[in-house]
Amino acid sequence: MPTYLDRIVAAHRARAAADERPVGALLDAALASPPPRGFGTALAAGERLGVIAEIKRRSPSRGDLAPDLVPGDLAKAYEAGGAAALSVLTDVEFFGGSPADLAEARAACSMPVLRKDFTVDRRDVLDARIMGADAVLVIVAAVDDDELKDLLEVAATVGLDALVEVHDGGEVDRALAAGASIVGVNQRDLTSFAVDGDLALRLAGRLPEGVVRVAESGITGPGDAQRLVDGGYHAVLVGEWLVTSADPEPAVESLRRHPRGA
Repeated sequence: MPTYLDRIVAAHRARAAADERPVGALLDAALASPPPRGFGTALAAGERLGVIAEIKRRSPSRGDLAPDLVPGDLAKAYEAGGAAALSVLTDVEFFGGSPADLAEARAACSMPVLRKDFTVDRRDVLDARIMGADAVLVIVAAVDDDELKDLLEVAATVGLDALVEVHDGGEVDRALAAGASIVGVNQRDLTSFAVDGDLALRLAGRLPEGVVRVAESGITGPGDAQRLVDGGYHAVLVGEWLVTSADPEPAVESLRRHPRGA
């Protein structure tokens, strides 16, 4: 029986297979885009936990979260709360996002922006750069080793940082072997969408010095943030808890008040 991840990745691969746009023209457009804002640099800077605040309208497992959100307004609130970066869902079919959400959010703030989507093809990376993203998400579980390396090389060529997402120790090894410098441990199992709130802490020791460490999913308040910063993480990516909060500005502030450990 197909899982959530299987269905989503299959849809994105089908779309990529039908895309006949020449890669060379997209590469030229990407290289001609305005300079990116440094995503990895923003996460590693400062003495407190970095917050990647997400703009997310819905999820496959929970349905609508904030379908009527205004990306520009939310980006301004996140920035006022001290977020280090934005994450914006651009998947239309499964998450209700769009490239327009990313463009509006980025224009409203000075933070670097991650294109949060299912990257399976070179064109996905180039599109991210063209639409204004400063970083691209690459999910290790969705690609093979050759694809992973190729996608990271294309991202580097056009000046994009890559958040390489892992879910277990084997995927950590694959990410590092491909040269990942920003690794996100997603505590949500993308086959069932269940959350394991201790996964990031268990995998922290496998992430070497020099790698920017990000914990994703299952972060529902300052207590979770404290555990993760104490466990050696530079940043947390938080979506559902922030978009459903009554006031996102102080919600971000509450997450980032924790000093980083050694």
